[in-house]
Amino acid sequence: MARSTAKLLQRLGGHYVYITDDPAEIFRRCQTQAVDLVIMDINLPDAQWQGQAVSGADISRVLKNQAQTARIPIILVTAYALAGERQFLLAASQADEFVAKPITDYNSFLNLIRYLANSE
Repeated sequence: MARSTAKLLQRLGGHYVYITDDPAEIFRRCQTQAVDLVIMDINLPDAQWQGQAVSGADISRVLKNQAQTARIPIILVTAYALAGERQFLLAASQADEFVAKPITDYNSFLNLIRYLANSE
């Protein structure tokens, strides 16, 4: 899913996309490089941070609570959340937006990315 979405974002939106599921790499890149936006799945199998299993919601919350990375917009994606869980997930993760998978309307998704990346 990540690779096919990345190809579409690069081809249709002209975005540079970096893919990783390593929390340490996510934090490092967000702290040391010009990251315009993070798109993160909530379900990150085998992801570990400081010896603990973490989800995309956990990583989002950490990024939003660090002064150096709090400004970076975050979109969470998941196939497992019900529509009624949207507000709970956004509040718990402090993410900027939530998108259900599968993503079927890529034009709307690209518009959301443009909006969030330019709203700093």
